[in-house]
Amino acid sequence: MEVEMTANCRELLKMYVGSGKDPCGWKDCKKFPTVLRLCIVVLIGAISIYMFMTGLDQSKLSFKYVHHIIHQQDWKLSCTGNVSSVNFVQLYPHPLTYDREECMCTPVHGFVILSMQRSGSGWFETLLNNHPNISSHGEIFKVKPRHQNLTTITETLDAIYNLDWYSSASKNECTSAVGFKWMLNQGAMEYNREVASYFENKGVSVILLLRRNLLKRIISILANAYDSVAKPLNGTHKSHVHSHDEAKKLAEYKPIINITHLPENFQRVQEITNDARHFFNSTHLFVVYYEDLVTNSHSLEEVQIFLGVEPRKLESLQVKIHTKPLSQQIQNWDEVLVCLKGTKFESFLHEDHQTP
Repeated sequence: MEVEMTANCRELLKMYVGSGKDPCGWKDCKKFPTVLRLCIVVLIGAISIYMFMTGLDQSKLSFKYVHHIIHQQDWKLSCTGNVSSVNFVQLYPHPLTYDREECMCTPVHGFVILSMQRSGSGWFETLLNNHPNISSHGEIFKVKPRHQNLTTITETLDAIYNLDWYSSASKNECTSAVGFKWMLNQGAMEYNREVASYFENKGVSVILLLRRNLLKRIISILANAYDSVAKPLNGTHKSHVHSHDEAKKLAEYKPIINITHLPENFQRVQEITNDARHFFNSTHLFVVYYEDLVTNSHSLEEVQIFLGVEPRKLESLQVKIHTKPLSQQIQNWDEVLVCLKGTKFESFLHEDHQTP
């Protein structure tokens, strides 16, 4: 190394012959390898710090991950020619579990159905899944580990909207609207800011499905709780039925409603739904009531337009269980009547929407 440095310095001296200067003394030239080593050490240190700060891990450095990212970018570029007039975000997912092939340029709209138990969300979802271009994967966060923290929630949402979630509702690769139903007490309200931010960033549309008649909701809750224990249908618990005989059998049960804090309970439910409206107001939001879906066919058409699919007649195999007047569905009807008479919830005693 010293011989090489000497030769290099001689070349430098030739460049300055006649100048009377000695720009590269022999001592300085000998120090050059030390400076070079120092520069290399600094460079390596800088690279290490960068990798640490960006949080790179082995999984992200894998060939599969890098190939996925590059392919996804190429995919987006190749589909930029598709012009859509819709007023919401459309994505071009690149699933890790399969290839969309000829559907690679079919845009996908993500959605979520936010609701409360026994508000008609199960029936509503079967209607949506009757559409050939909609896949709604059910009550995914009913499994507690999936909503135990924000990380598990985000990982689950990523899988759904990247079309990597498989269920009986999964359609073909050309699905144009994908989502699921999410009960408000399954982490959606607890992490409302983070979830709303995720929906905004991903362009996920939110359908807030509510029920006006909260008295009928209580009847449904109590009847479903009874059925889960008694199991009158051949020892099987069924939250929803598909025959009139099954519906008639379950409708035989008439619950006794605790009137002690009934108005306060109704008030609390309304506050929760108002909070949900407020928390997710910044998203692409559509509020719909179960009663309107039952009585007005245009409401379901509006939902389909909101999801960006061609409206069509949708059907469900589910059969409504409680169809009798409210006075014939509650054992202590007279007590409930007196409790709600003269309150702002009195209208619940008279509403009686029937399934067409």
